[in-house]
Amino acid sequence: MLRSILAVALATVVMAIGLSGAQAEDGHYGKQKVVYHINYPGGEGGKKYYGALRNIQNHINAVGKDNIDVKVVMHGNGLGLLQQAKDDLKLQGNVTNLKTQNVAFNVCANTLKGRKIDKDEDLFEVYDDDIVPSGVAELSRLQGMGYTYIKP
Repeated sequence: MLRSILAVALATVVMAIGLSGAQAEDGHYGKQKVVYHINYPGGEGGKKYYGALRNIQNHINAVGKDNIDVKVVMHGNGLGLLQQAKDDLKLQGNVTNLKTQNVAFNVCANTLKGRKIDKDEDLFEVYDDDIVPSGVAELSRLQGMGYTYIKP
């Protein structure tokens, strides 16, 4: 009798593991909440910024735009992404495309103040709702809310 119960329990565990593996192979990742952290310069031609945005798009493609909540938190040198996008049409297109998929781009108020950056004059499409008091505090807040931290 005990062996029968153990056999059923073991079979249930094996089946559950098999099903979860099958779902991953089918591209099913479930609902996800992620925060991408950008606080570095873009490098020559903004190569690092383009790479980060490509990572975000690939993530959305894998999980499905209806299954993912993405925040991008930028502070320090990371604001260079939206500074460069002000004059870079390709970068503008990438940012706009991600925004149409409900990706939120959050900008650190401390960086704006400390570096004397005007959100309207110096950055691409930043609105009052996009400003957070502190980039690092926002990262911590989001992680506390269950967002997975990613630094591309």
